[in-house]
Amino acid sequence: MAITKENHHHYAGLTDEEVRRSRTEHGINLLTPPKRPSLWKLYLEKFEDPVVRVLLVAALFSLIISIMENEYAETIGIIFAILLATGIGFFFEYDAGKKFDLLNAVNEETLVKVVRNGKVQQVPRKDVVVGDIVMLETGEEVPADGSLLEAISLQVNESNLTGEPVVNKTTVEADFDSEATYPSNHVLRGTTVVDGHGVMKVEAVGDATEIGKVARQSSEQNTEPTPLNIQLTKLANLIGKIGFTVAGLAFAVFFVKDVLLHYDFSSFHTFRDWMPALQATLQYFMMAVTLIVVAVPEGLPMSVTLSLALNMRRMLATNNLVRKMHACETMGAITVICTDKTGTLTQNLMQVQEGRMEVDDEELVAESICANSTAFVETDAPGEKPKGVGNPTEVALLLWLAGKGKDCMALREAAQVTSQLTFSTERKYMATLVSSPLLKQQVLYVKGAPEIVMQKCDLTAETKQRYEAELLGYQNKAMRTLALAYKPLGDTKETDCAALVENGGLTFIGIVAISDPIRPDVPAAVQKCRSAGISVKIVTGDTPGTATEIARQIGLWTPEDTERNRITGADFAALSDEEALDRVMDLKVMSRARPTDKQRLVQLLQKKGAVVAVTGDGTNDAPALNHAQVGLSMGTGTSVAKEASDITLLDDSFNSIGTAVMWGRSLYKNIQRFIVFQLTINFVALFIVLLGSFVGTELPLTVTQMLWVNLIMDTFAALALASIPPSESVMEEKPRSSSDFIITRPMRYNILGMGLLFLVVLMGMLFTFHQLEGGMTPRRLTVFFTFFVMLQFWNLFNARVFGTADSAFRNISKSYGMELIVAAILVGQFLIVQFGGSVFRTVPLDALTWLEIIGSTSLVLWAGEIVRLVKRLKKKKLK
Repeated sequence: MAITKENHHHYAGLTDEEVRRSRTEHGINLLTPPKRPSLWKLYLEKFEDPVVRVLLVAALFSLIISIMENEYAETIGIIFAILLATGIGFFFEYDAGKKFDLLNAVNEETLVKVVRNGKVQQVPRKDVVVGDIVMLETGEEVPADGSLLEAISLQVNESNLTGEPVVNKTTVEADFDSEATYPSNHVLRGTTVVDGHGVMKVEAVGDATEIGKVARQSSEQNTEPTPLNIQLTKLANLIGKIGFTVAGLAFAVFFVKDVLLHYDFSSFHTFRDWMPALQATLQYFMMAVTLIVVAVPEGLPMSVTLSLALNMRRMLATNNLVRKMHACETMGAITVICTDKTGTLTQNLMQVQEGRMEVDDEELVAESICANSTAFVETDAPGEKPKGVGNPTEVALLLWLAGKGKDCMALREAAQVTSQLTFSTERKYMATLVSSPLLKQQVLYVKGAPEIVMQKCDLTAETKQRYEAELLGYQNKAMRTLALAYKPLGDTKETDCAALVENGGLTFIGIVAISDPIRPDVPAAVQKCRSAGISVKIVTGDTPGTATEIARQIGLWTPEDTERNRITGADFAALSDEEALDRVMDLKVMSRARPTDKQRLVQLLQKKGAVVAVTGDGTNDAPALNHAQVGLSMGTGTSVAKEASDITLLDDSFNSIGTAVMWGRSLYKNIQRFIVFQLTINFVALFIVLLGSFVGTELPLTVTQMLWVNLIMDTFAALALASIPPSESVMEEKPRSSSDFIITRPMRYNILGMGLLFLVVLMGMLFTFHQLEGGMTPRRLTVFFTFFVMLQFWNLFNARVFGTADSAFRNISKSYGMELIVAAILVGQFLIVQFGGSVFRTVPLDALTWLEIIGSTSLVLWAGEIVRLVKRLKKKKLK
């Protein structure tokens, strides 16, 4: 017997006082969250970045030299760069962690039906206590551990504890399963009711539950390196090699020329004799270290961190809560999305799409639905939309009636229930015997699978055929169908509903078609992902027919598709790894999938070289979420799923996935733009120092000047280029391969081309100044230094639109920070030149010289603008 509002009274439940006592004695129903790494550990993790490590080595060398020279500006600068890069990353990850904990707390507010003080009421899950009587319905998560008092065709998904997706539960000892991991009359927190319903008595809450014990072990770390990490490690290694090679070469040349060939070592007798040679050696060693410091792009980790951090912030505004920083960028590299159906593609709300009634009497239809139901609907406030509690299909029927202005609960109260037979998967129908105020007699109301109900009705062959054709149409559209029937019984004393139904002779009321409609924005979002070269796969526990129909509705399943493109979980599990690998890229739909199938699918796709994103909301999705490069959990999902994921979609919508891909790709482009800009500076600075030393005796750029160029241009440029807003156009490109080097061919040409051009101009200046009377005067060195900085300044505008044909000034106001940074570089350079003095080896310049330098260097930008204009015109012509 099920508990409905009429017959739950044989359970009184706990009183408010007993609830308080139980809570004091056994604690609250909350799981202790997994231990977050300590703040120190979180901060120290940031030092695992390969570029930060090279910086640490540079800082050490720099410190040794600083102690000898008693000049600490360089060391302080490098240490500042390290602290900035690591600090920003640490702050944003810590911040996301806090937001995430907040989200989990919201989950504990999920309402649970309990009996207290003799009444059914809903309380938040965290308020359930030991001794509570809890009512369980299909689709609900069990809120705590306990034993069953009643079980009507109850099946529970225990996969998050035992891996068993469907376990039969019963209170009848004869039916207990001796092989089961947990007793057949026990249900556990975090498992979900797949079918039927029941009543449990709570015996353990919070950490005392089974899942509370398991939760400690389930927080294993997935150490799969992200695509960006792999790229940056390669880049850092390359830059390191180039820097060390150039530095070593320069040191060797000077050591041989000015030490080995210069001094006659045979005449050295005392330590004093050796001093000049040692001093020269040390001076060249310093120069070599400076070159290494120049070669390493300090701004790179910071640019990446800043871009990721800004993205985390902005993605939150588009309903993506990013938990792991690198996930923003990895989203841009994904090639496959494995999405579940319910709630992501569909609205997760069963609705009556159509009702075809044979009976004209609306009141009779309403009474047949309301009296013969275990669901409840209630309106919180007048004028508000009613909300339902209970089996989703039954709720859909009641809400459909409520939408027609019927008061379902009043109709149910009025019809006195004599006996009730609840729905079971074996019988496929539900029947209730009531004293009908409408028909003034005992009436049997039946609803269930159309093929079963229609057999028990007196229908002509023609009517039956007509309905069967309609039902087929609904089923092809992935709708659930229910038939309604009734039988007036006069004053019969028979109360066995099953026997009454078996006798037949029912009057057919009609059929209703119910479905979970797809979200209106999904087809366009799926199309957007597919045109971006990302394949979408639906992985669902639903039937093959429903799954394929949803795939068709969202534009994924086309008439050309065959059985090769879909499979069931069981068939997939039966394939060997070789067979599965052969098919895995072609699959579009996997129905009746179990958690292990989903995880295997992800791992096989990765074997094929795919970068996989997985969406999931259930605890059973956690393994797949953990193994994918990006796990996307749902805002309404279970806390275990969220813990395993990298990004939480707050609005549960597939559309947000497309947005996240766009952000990820734009982010990668911004990082590439920064690398183009940064490496051009490094390339020029390296070779200026190397070649400049052959021309004159003075270093063309001092250590402090290089630091200004390096740190300020790095840091500022990183800020400017990290904040470029994303553009829709990236969704027209194909995903990049995770094995591609971060520096593409166009980037290489740009860095080398621009670098050589700047080098020729600057070396020409050095050579000319050297030939002039007076050689390298402080004024000429100042002009050279300013010219060098201004060349890079104008090149920053070119880098901003690298890879596009847009003008450098397009949307410049939207890259907040760009105008500020442009001003900061100009003002900074002006102050250093006018007031830097001996620290920066500069002398003040007059206004005319400033204008000449700014004007002549700006040609870099105008030349770029002309090239891009030509590109734009060409594009227009092609169109």
